[in-house]
Amino acid sequence: MTDPVQTQAANAMWGGRFAEGPDAIMTAINASIGFDQRLYAQDIAGSRAHAAMLAAQGILSDSDAKAIGEGLLTVLSEIEGGKFVFSTALEDIHLNVESRLTEIVGEAGKRLHTGRSRNDQVAVDFRLWVRDQCDAAISGLEALMRAFLAQAEAGADWVMPGFTHLQTAQPVTWGHHMMAYVEMFARDRSRFQDARRRMNECPLGAAALAGTSFPIDRHMTAAALGFDRPTANSLDSVSDRDFALEFLSAASICAMHLSRFAEELVIWSSAQFRFVRLSDKWTTGSSIMPQKKNPDAAELLRSKLGRVLGATVALFTVMKGLALTYSKDMQEDKEQTFDAADTLMLGLAAMTGMVSDMAANREGLKAAAASGFSTATDLADWLVRALGLPFRDAHHVTGTLVAMAEKAGIDLPDLTLEQMQSVHAGISAEVFAVLGVENSVRSRTSYGGTSPVRVVEQIARWKAALA
Repeated sequence: MTDPVQTQAANAMWGGRFAEGPDAIMTAINASIGFDQRLYAQDIAGSRAHAAMLAAQGILSDSDAKAIGEGLLTVLSEIEGGKFVFSTALEDIHLNVESRLTEIVGEAGKRLHTGRSRNDQVAVDFRLWVRDQCDAAISGLEALMRAFLAQAEAGADWVMPGFTHLQTAQPVTWGHHMMAYVEMFARDRSRFQDARRRMNECPLGAAALAGTSFPIDRHMTAAALGFDRPTANSLDSVSDRDFALEFLSAASICAMHLSRFAEELVIWSSAQFRFVRLSDKWTTGSSIMPQKKNPDAAELLRSKLGRVLGATVALFTVMKGLALTYSKDMQEDKEQTFDAADTLMLGLAAMTGMVSDMAANREGLKAAAASGFSTATDLADWLVRALGLPFRDAHHVTGTLVAMAEKAGIDLPDLTLEQMQSVHAGISAEVFAVLGVENSVRSRTSYGGTSPVRVVEQIARWKAALA
């Protein structure tokens, strides 16, 4: 039994917002027009294709189909012109459009819903919208890849430190580091392309869940909307949200890549590194410290992109407990996906701007590359090649020399030949040729290596692929 005191307390908490009681609460829970109005263009396109098909099949008269088609264009114009009034009482974009259509064309508007349900209607609208977002992401990724390619081409032979554990490891080239992100974002592009191919089937005509007894032509509507084919199972058609999950999964991996480079920009632009300088477009100052130039755009992206992963987890959580077919839970698929898509596109655009504008500090990169015993591996490799030492023995000799240099407060190339020979008598003056960072990067000629020759090859390959 409900405690009237508790009820009064609850009403005091939310009664001002929901003055009409439970009916208003149900309306607020049930209505989706506040967010699914973003599907208006897809909803109208799907309805126009459906009406044309109904007429072609003799289910709808040509005059009614013509009126519906023209009326839907009027609705589209009203929405795009900001003249359309969306109604919460009509719940969603489908009923809002259909209601206004009926006001415009009369009885014909009521015939539009023949042979379909809101279940397959929302499935095709949402699939069309997500397909458009895949296209937008692919385009955004290609612009970002071109920005990284331009940076790589400008500094294909600039030496910089390569890191593991954020500790100096071996010298690499700036061009090679930039090309690593081209490869990452190319994989992201391929994931969106692959997801787009798989989602390009049309659920329209599956109706509520079992198909329809009307003699519709699903292949015609699929072709009209740019799909490869209609979906093959009506139950799956209305309950499937894999297309959104695949988009979000690809978006999450892409967001992770964007966030990784944002982190590098934050580190690289610090006074301790000074590897890059970000333009004023992407930085802010401090209200109290005049010397500060904060990489706020990179920091905000690093944070914002977590929302994409959050949306992915949220939709997986919605879908994991749903038996076939449609459940109202699935109304929660859109807000998360909309927000993730918006966040991803903002991230791609901002990162493209930052990469295009950033200026690398060539001398600072080279100085950093020469520190931290970065050519130790080159020394070990030389001991193997020149003296025939087993690599484990060469590793031990090199480690001893690094310890000697560290104790003396110098780098490996600054050790004298006599000091080196005190560790291994076979070391000759030829060793100094491999200890310079320029020589180190030039020697890494294996496929995919950091040698400028290999970097230039990869740049050319990707420029041709994106042409």
